[in-house]
Amino acid sequence: MTTKSWTVRELRRALADGTLRPTELAEQALARSNQNAGRNTYLWQDADWTRSEAKRAEKMPRGKAGPFGDGRSALWGLPISVKDCFDLAGAPTSCGTVFYRDLKGNAANDSWLVERLRAEGAVITGKTHVHPLTYGITGENPDFGDCLLPGDPGALTGGSSSGAVASVLEGSAVAAIGTDTGGSVRVPASLGGLAGYRSSPGRGNWRGGAHLAESFDTLGWLFHDLEDAPLLAAFYAPDVPPHAVTFNRFAIIADSFLVDCEPQVLASFRAAIRELESLGLQASMIDPEWWSESRDIFARIQAWEAARLHAKYFDRFQPAIRERLEMGARITPSEIAALRQRHADFNARMDDLFAAHQLIMFPCAPVARLAAGADHSQTRAHLLRYTTPFSLAGVPVVAVPCAPGGMQIAAQRGFDEELVRLAARLGAQRKLTASAQ
Repeated sequence: MTTKSWTVRELRRALADGTLRPTELAEQALARSNQNAGRNTYLWQDADWTRSEAKRAEKMPRGKAGPFGDGRSALWGLPISVKDCFDLAGAPTSCGTVFYRDLKGNAANDSWLVERLRAEGAVITGKTHVHPLTYGITGENPDFGDCLLPGDPGALTGGSSSGAVASVLEGSAVAAIGTDTGGSVRVPASLGGLAGYRSSPGRGNWRGGAHLAESFDTLGWLFHDLEDAPLLAAFYAPDVPPHAVTFNRFAIIADSFLVDCEPQVLASFRAAIRELESLGLQASMIDPEWWSESRDIFARIQAWEAARLHAKYFDRFQPAIRERLEMGARITPSEIAALRQRHADFNARMDDLFAAHQLIMFPCAPVARLAAGADHSQTRAHLLRYTTPFSLAGVPVVAVPCAPGGMQIAAQRGFDEELVRLAARLGAQRKLTASAQ
């Protein structure tokens, strides 16, 4: 079993039957770390600490229940990376900047997320590269170097969960914790050919985590296999009962919205439509030109909230981010109240769409690749046009890997369990199709 073929379920089964041990997996993960061209998948890593965590996991007693029949959690013994905006006791939390790394020093306590991973016996491999402040979508970073795709040194990973996607691609983690405010799981997943999951807002707990814009921040995962989506999603909300609903229809976006989409991404979109139809879902087309206002609403509320989190420190950050923070600081109380009303009105219309169509699918990004070293001053606006409708609506999204590009499938807020089950069905169907060819 090679690291690049790792999936949660296959590794977990091997751990359950004793074919593999957590310490063996940890050594493989460490050997594969920082294999991208910039050697910067991780912003913090301590091999001895990870080895001790693997030994600790091995001492957890075996039982007879649980998802793999050994009485242990679904993540037990698995190498997992964590985005460097969550505290891990004894390590710095940089949020992608030298300034915050040095200002705050080492964390005194684990964040909720790290605490829960360790309690379940997951083996954390390190804290991954992030676009500064998580306030960007390319993975470029002037302090720690741009994050490049393993296997493609001329391409950026996307961001802000940049090291997260790199860790899964290089084989130093079987799954990676990411966050998604405006597309920070969906875009890296799409550019890296991975699956992704953006949870409904409110899933999990942000204690010990650094927010960017609390109205939109969500927790998520990047991983290889769509069939792993239900296991990973359950980590954030293990006791949430599913709704009694079966998806049987979905909406697709009219070509008029996709005018800036690369031809190969459009081809993947058409193929993904056929895949969902083959699962028995009926497609219908929508043309929500009113989505055009989503980026303006999102960007301004995001900037207003981020400016309050980073007040007094604007001059410590790169010009593009500083300008956004300064713009947010200038927004008046009456202006933010008007933006909140526009946000509420937008969400009401989105609720109507989901009530009519259950699911909505269209590309995660209009491009399949971001060239390293290119001028990306307009890239953020280009990509956010595709991601902000779902960010504003606060809905769960699965990023479905395609070749090339990726598709986002969104469901109504709170319907995470049903959405990831559908993703797993799609993943199983793909395997059956591939085996029959």
